[in-house]
Amino acid sequence: MGAQGALRRDAERNRRQLVETAKVVFAERGLEAPLDEIARRAKVGNATLYRRFPSRGLLVAAVFEDALREVVAATERALAVSAEDPWAAFAEHLTFLCEVQAGSRAIADLLTATVSGVPELETLRGRAFRGLTALIDRARAAGVLRPDFQHEDVVPVLMANAGLVERTAESAPTAWRRQLGYTLAGLRAPAETPAEPAPDRVGILRAMHALAERNGLTS
Repeated sequence: MGAQGALRRDAERNRRQLVETAKVVFAERGLEAPLDEIARRAKVGNATLYRRFPSRGLLVAAVFEDALREVVAATERALAVSAEDPWAAFAEHLTFLCEVQAGSRAIADLLTATVSGVPELETLRGRAFRGLTALIDRARAAGVLRPDFQHEDVVPVLMANAGLVERTAESAPTAWRRQLGYTLAGLRAPAETPAEPAPDRVGILRAMHALAERNGLTS
């Protein structure tokens, strides 16, 4: 029992080191960060990493499931107050999502990529997105969000923010706030100019799937 207990403690310590290290490396380099780099920085062998996490998706789930639960909780809080001020609920929640993206390149990608083979992550992302679309519907119905803004439009907004965050993280880390301010000003009704046609839903899903493939998150 003593030897088995020591092995279990070692295994748990290795798992904890891998998850904590992966959180840092993914935040720095995005979800496509090399797994070998994570193992090296965690001071464990590659075999240990792949034994504990046979797929990248399983490691991503271990690292970011709690973060996605926080996003879901924030969405539910925004929905709870949206009846009183639907514009503030939508705008503040979109700002929250962009701020989360600014804190981690991995979360920036995760919010806009499909994730197959990891049901817990896909379920949480689905709940978060459904809540966000409800915020859009309520703001649009109240006449405070431009009527031509569609559910699919929010994905390019978050993709654009992710790209800006990645390119300005070192030199201008708050640039995304100014850009988002311009975006929100353009989204608030009444809109002064009509928008271009809404993105095709199938095209947006393809873009999300392509991002997942680039990050090794497809089964």
